[in-house]
Amino acid sequence: MRFFIIDDDQVVRSILSEIIEDFDLGEVVGEAENGSTIDCNLLSYKKVDILIIDLLMPIKDGLNTVKDLGSDFKGKIIMISQVENKEMIGNAYALGVEYYITKPINRLEFIGITQKVVAHMKLQKSIDDIKETLSVLGTGKQLTKTLSTSSEKNILTAGQFLLTELGLISESGSKDILNILEYLFELEKDTPLGQEFPSLKNIFINIATKKNSVSGNKDDIKKEMKASEQRIRRAIFQSLNHLASLGLTDYSNHKFEEYASKYFHFAEVRKKMMELANDDLCMSPTRINIKKFIKTLYIEAKKQVFSNDIY
Repeated sequence: MRFFIIDDDQVVRSILSEIIEDFDLGEVVGEAENGSTIDCNLLSYKKVDILIIDLLMPIKDGLNTVKDLGSDFKGKIIMISQVENKEMIGNAYALGVEYYITKPINRLEFIGITQKVVAHMKLQKSIDDIKETLSVLGTGKQLTKTLSTSSEKNILTAGQFLLTELGLISESGSKDILNILEYLFELEKDTPLGQEFPSLKNIFINIATKKNSVSGNKDDIKKEMKASEQRIRRAIFQSLNHLASLGLTDYSNHKFEEYASKYFHFAEVRKKMMELANDDLCMSPTRINIKKFIKTLYIEAKKQVFSNDIY
C-alpha cells in the first residue's frame, strides 16, 4: 500500500512514516504540512492508496482538504487530530473518512486501524476482481459449472470483507464464522435453505465434527462446540460494540446505517450506545441473536458474490 501523510508537525509525520515502514504496512510516497498543495491529480500521480491527514492545520485544514478531494480520490482516508468534538468527528465521517484517530498517536491503535484499512482494501479489490470474472463468465451459459466453482471459493472472500466492515475480522471467532459460511454454502448445493435455515445446534455439531473428524471423540466434539459458540458470541459482541461506537460518534455514519439494524435488533444497539455514552449507567445486559447475525451474514455474503444475479 502507498501512503501520503499530511500534518503540520514534522515530528508526527516522521513517527507515522517510521511505524508504516517498520511494521511493513506499506510505503510512504509523499508528505505535506497542509492541504493547500494537495489535489487528486497529485495523489493519482503518486498512486496513493491511503491518505493520512491531520484535522487542524494552517492555511488549509483536513476537513476542507478532504471536502475538495471529494469522490475523485478513490483511496481511503485516516484522519488524526487532538480534537475530540463529536460534531467535527461526525463531519469527518460524513465526508468519507474511514477512521478517526485522536492524538497523541497510540502506536498499537494506529497499527491496528491501518491493518484493518489495508485488509479492507485488499478484500475489496479481490471482490471487484470476482465480480469482473463473474461478469465475463456469465456471457457463456455453458460455463455454469466453472462459475459455481469460482463462487464456492469466493464465499469466504465475501465473508472476510463483511467481517472487516463489521469490525470483527481480527477476533478469534471470525475463523469459526467463516467455517460456518463455508458449511452453509456446501449444504445449499443440495437443498436451498430458504426458510428452513439450519438450527444453531446442527451447525455447531457439523462444524465441530468436521474439525474433530480424525478422533471422532464425542467429548472432544462437545468441547469444541462450546468453545466455538463462545468465540463467536464474543466476536459478535465486539461487532455490536464497534457499530454502536460509530453510531454514537456519527448517527449518519454509512456503516452504522447499513449494518446496525440489519445484523442486530436495533433496541439492543440503542442500549449499547447508551452504555457507551454513560459508563456508570446500570442497564440490563445487552442481548444478541447469533442465528440472526449468521443468517444475515450468509445472505449478504452471497449477494456480494452473486451481485450480477448469477446463482
